Amino acid sequence: MPKLGKRTTKAREGVDPAKAYPLAEAVKMVKERAKAKFDETVEIAMNLGVDPKHADQMVRGVVVLPNGTGRTQRVGVFARGAKADEAKAAGADVVGAEDLVEKVNAGQIDFDRCIATPDMMGLVGRLGKVLGPRGLMPNPRVGTVTMDVANAVKGAKGGSVEFRVEKAGILQAGVGKASFSEDKLVENIKAFADAVQKAKPQGSKGTYINRVAISSTMGPGIKIDPSTLGIGGGAQQ
Repeated sequence: MPKLGKRTTKAREGVDPAKAYPLAEAVKMVKERAKAKFDETVEIAMNLGVDPKHADQMVRGVVVLPNGTGRTQRVGVFARGAKADEAKAAGADVVGAEDLVEKVNAGQIDFDRCIATPDMMGLVGRLGKVLGPRGLMPNPRVGTVTMDVANAVKGAKGGSVEFRVEKAGILQAGVGKASFSEDKLVENIKAFADAVQKAKPQGSKGTYINRVAISSTMGPGIKIDPSTLGIGGGAQQ
């Protein structure tokens, strides 16, 4: 087992890895241990009682965090004509049609979120091998294939977070910055957990939310007692 550095050892002091802490206490502990020279992202990891290999157990959605993510999102939009103009007016960073497809195919991806109007999906579908692995493929289920591009762009810019469960039933996302106040982080985490709870698939049996932990980019993971997240559905530690 590799020897831990002084910073890691110091950060883990006072953290019981076997204990699940109340949400507010866990947030306070994460903030106290975020000592990097940059504003660390606060991340949440949820272990769900689903098997994403089965279509009826996929968990996917989007949530607008009440206090934003603390990160400036670059938004790309595939649209033509009036909808392209609408996207630009709403603050999209990159807007285009065939020309944008060519850029993306050439590896020029200058955006963190991607939105498309439905009529563009014939073109955008050709970019599946490029956008898919990066989690950028527009999808109507999370509101990124839409005619309401203005609100979609504003949502992406204003703090919306997409989530999707990965193999082994693990779901991870950024829910704010270490510089946020404890109250703002608690609000964001509760909003995120609530969205995940509402996205519970019909194929999920038994306990849905098994374990939850938060951490800062460089800090240790701290388990949260799921019952303190303010959501229904039950959970076990």
